[in-house]
Amino acid sequence: MNEIILKDKEYVAGTYARFPVEIVNGKGSLVYDTNGKRYIDMGSGIGVTSFGISDDEWKKAVEEQLSSVQHMSNLYYTKPCADLAELLCNKTGMKKVFFSNSGAEANECAIKVARKYAAEKKGSDYFTIVTLKNSFHGRTLTTLAATGQEHYHELFMPLTPGFVHVNAGDIAELEETVKTHKVAGIMLECVQGEGGVIALDDEYVKAVAKLAEEEDIIIIIDEVQTGNGRTGKLYAYMNFGICPDVVTTAKGLGGGLPIGAAILGEKVQNVLGFGDHGSTYGGNPVCCAGAVSVLKRIDDAFLDEVKRKSEYIFKELEGAQGVKSVSGMGLMVGILPEKDCAKEIVQYCIDKGVLCLTAKNKVRLLPALNIPYDILKEAVAVIKEAFASV
Repeated sequence: MNEIILKDKEYVAGTYARFPVEIVNGKGSLVYDTNGKRYIDMGSGIGVTSFGISDDEWKKAVEEQLSSVQHMSNLYYTKPCADLAELLCNKTGMKKVFFSNSGAEANECAIKVARKYAAEKKGSDYFTIVTLKNSFHGRTLTTLAATGQEHYHELFMPLTPGFVHVNAGDIAELEETVKTHKVAGIMLECVQGEGGVIALDDEYVKAVAKLAEEEDIIIIIDEVQTGNGRTGKLYAYMNFGICPDVVTTAKGLGGGLPIGAAILGEKVQNVLGFGDHGSTYGGNPVCCAGAVSVLKRIDDAFLDEVKRKSEYIFKELEGAQGVKSVSGMGLMVGILPEKDCAKEIVQYCIDKGVLCLTAKNKVRLLPALNIPYDILKEAVAVIKEAFASV
């Protein structure tokens, strides 16, 4: 076991089941360990490095900003922050942006927006946030409460009150919940990532949006993992033809730097006033400069390419030996093995030089959006071999 792994085990809190691989460098979708072994990265830092490792344009934008000013407090203006907010609003039709450092913080902001809107419009007793069972919205106490998976809750009770979880796809249950609770917001992932890479039904998403509009309930779409081109649209909700009140995003937005954003629609654009919310690092100019370089390159032609790569993966893996089913959307793919062996398949792939992820009992793929076809095909061949062999 090498020195870095031993040091990590001694000094870093043991919250991660790391694989015994130390990555030291890389370029694009290829990374290398301390022994010079080459790996194809099919996880992109859990959907973070949208344009791969050490992308030239991203690196140039970050380095140029580092050379001018790396941080200013939110008492002052910086160009990258304003430019990124403008890009996000222009590309979504939304009106305002609050910047934070992570997806969990973006979701916290969205929950505060929904509750403040409801309190002002209907009364302070309208605070309930409805989310879906099997959802994942973050690891703070409040976003854990929003997360519809009980095993995440067990060690940290009591969680923040005011959350109700309903079954995905059951619009009647949601309608009954709205009748029996004073609901401020409904929060959804259009594709449940940590819940097993499960896309919601189109009719259900449209019905939720219709109900929210009729009842003047804030609809929040959590795009932390699905956003920034991952599903073949800029944001996953665009696949369903709805207009959310709040969109939260992080991960792939920064291309490798920590940034989160709560993007606010017309109804809630002015809900947050002076002193209502804040973040020391929110809108950091270096993170925003990196995000601008990512976002401005995600155009229709690029998204069409994401869809084509997705179609290739689904075509190759659906019906392959050892594969029970394939789920997801775009370059967010979950592969269910016929046997309960997802972790063993991931280890097999590591041994063969391909880095994959898991989500519950599935193997999960989140490659860089610009992964070259030859590298993608090489990785998919290894993945098929793993499913057939384990």
